Amino acid sequence: MARIFGGGEDQANTNRIVGTYGYMSPEYAMQGLFSEKSDVFSFGVLILEIVTGKRNSSFYDNEHDLSLLGSVWIKWMEDNILSLIDQGIYDPSHHNYILRYIHIGLLCAQELAVDRPTMAAVISMLNSETALLPPSSKPAFILMKNMLNPNGPEECQSGSSIHQ
Repeated sequence: MARIFGGGEDQANTNRIVGTYGYMSPEYAMQGLFSEKSDVFSFGVLILEIVTGKRNSSFYDNEHDLSLLGSVWIKWMEDNILSLIDQGIYDPSHHNYILRYIHIGLLCAQELAVDRPTMAAVISMLNSETALLPPSSKPAFILMKNMLNPNGPEECQSGSSIHQ
């Protein structure tokens, strides 16, 4: 999507939003704004899907009304992320790599575009085993109702904001 920019632009706006909720960045889904950071968001979702073996667009945690991003975040904060890792790909000898990939996925899925790394930084993080990663904060669209209806005004007024 970022290839759509003109000459020296690093951000653009559209009135026609297309894509699948859960993969679109919040600024694109809600305001039609897209940039390289929109692609970074989508890439982060893909990383988390690969590691968990679950699709964000069809994942639902009934107990907590959470999306895949929300479930990963909660398990990450509880230090219980192993319960979400796809056992088909899990190898204890690669445990630290998997944790690193999850951390990178969460960094990419930050709610605010300014908080997300650039794609070049993501590549650097993926290629380095020793580079320190910044702390991650709560990702966007952790609640299913926010992901399915990202621009509904009732969400901002009801206190279900993901900024809590």
